[in-house]
Amino acid sequence: MEKIELKIKRISDDFSDVPLPSYQTEGSSGMDVRAAVEEKIILEKGKVKLIPTNLTVEIPFGYEIEVRPRSGLAAKHGIGVMNSPGTIDSDYRGEVKIILFNFGENDFEINRGERIAQLILSKVYKANLVEVKELSDSDRGEGGFGHTGKQ
Repeated sequence: MEKIELKIKRISDDFSDVPLPSYQTEGSSGMDVRAAVEEKIILEKGKVKLIPTNLTVEIPFGYEIEVRPRSGLAAKHGIGVMNSPGTIDSDYRGEVKIILFNFGENDFEINRGERIAQLILSKVYKANLVEVKELSDSDRGEGGFGHTGKQ
């Protein structure tokens, strides 16, 4: 597996106790990122909160970071990333913040240092758009939005 250097900077030393993003297992695709909050935050059911991480990153040109939900938070508590997957572009230098949404039936408590989302470094391909009058046919054609059924 190829490794790409990703520069990361803490915005404030006040959160030096909050670990940097990390892979939890050798086969993990995403790095778990943690909440950098002074006090616990209550994410009310049906509400959105922007959760700070105290981190900025320098992503190499030609790459992006995708922000995805953690499966355990989604399955156990109904917590997701609102714009999933979120995108952090290579030219962005502001704080990485995670847009969490509580799809669950109960309020959810977010504590300092808690793992709240996954960050995945991905290669970006730019499209060279070519306007044409016709597209080639395919077996699927215009079928979409459940046209193949549930079974």
